[in-house]
Amino acid sequence: MTMQRIIIPGGSGFLGRQLAKYFKNNGYQVVILSRQEFHSEDATVVLWDGKSLGSWCQELENSLAVINLAGRSVDCRYHAKNRQVLLDSRILSTKILGLAIANCVNKPKVWLNSSTATLYEHTYGEGHSENGKIAASPDAKDEFSIELANAWEKAFNESISQDIRKVLLRTAIVFGNDSGTAYQIIKRLVGLGLGGRMGHGKQYVSWIHSNDFCRALEWIIINNQSNGIYNISAPNPLTNKLMMQIIRKKLGVPFGLPATKWMLEIGAFFLRTETELIIKSRRVLPTRLLSEGFEFQFTNFIDMIEDLEK
Repeated sequence: MTMQRIIIPGGSGFLGRQLAKYFKNNGYQVVILSRQEFHSEDATVVLWDGKSLGSWCQELENSLAVINLAGRSVDCRYHAKNRQVLLDSRILSTKILGLAIANCVNKPKVWLNSSTATLYEHTYGEGHSENGKIAASPDAKDEFSIELANAWEKAFNESISQDIRKVLLRTAIVFGNDSGTAYQIIKRLVGLGLGGRMGHGKQYVSWIHSNDFCRALEWIIINNQSNGIYNISAPNPLTNKLMMQIIRKKLGVPFGLPATKWMLEIGAFFLRTETELIIKSRRVLPTRLLSEGFEFQFTNFIDMIEDLEK
């Protein structure tokens, strides 16, 4: 039997590597579309520029699924030049994928496109389902992030829709052990004695274990009725203060200096990032995944951290 193929545009980063390893281990053939050459033990790497048609389009023929992760990391300062790069890297890659898929003789069965749980309104109240309110908040300084996510989803929604399932992935913070990931950065801060609450610590953090992230995407691919918007997040968000307490306890660090909002502003400037990534309260619920029968392996933040620290 021919192996089913998964195509991952923009798959050279953490999430792409996790998906490639997961799908390969579960009997799939994986192809990563990348702007730069790199070695992968789990996938075939094919070059593309993310904005024009080319020989890479052949990889889409007869594939099972396309999982588009292409887009520059948002971990940067949002000045005019970076804003344009962030927009172009997402919108142009999504549009060219839509055109390439439209030209396929035998189209992929399903197209999954990244989005972000940041799209939902900053809140300390009830969690957001897939029908949650979308709005920017001055307190969260998230106006550009909302603009970026809306433009990304618009490009996807306006692309090919016939003869293919389409799924938007509004993904929370994915926790894993690769270097440079959010969890590794937090661990480093904790080890330096800087693992206290960030700001007032009341902001909610939505999260998902990297293995559940991969499992959820496979579940969506396999289930032929899955389409539309899915929140890719564990069912139990927690506050920043509680998150830092749990991590400190697991790492055996009894105390962590808190970071006030003005300290975060200074730190973000020198780290060339934005405080919105820390201070926004993201309380997102995987309503559709749960109602349609997906079973998470990790629903409790403590259990997830214990697994990552094994």
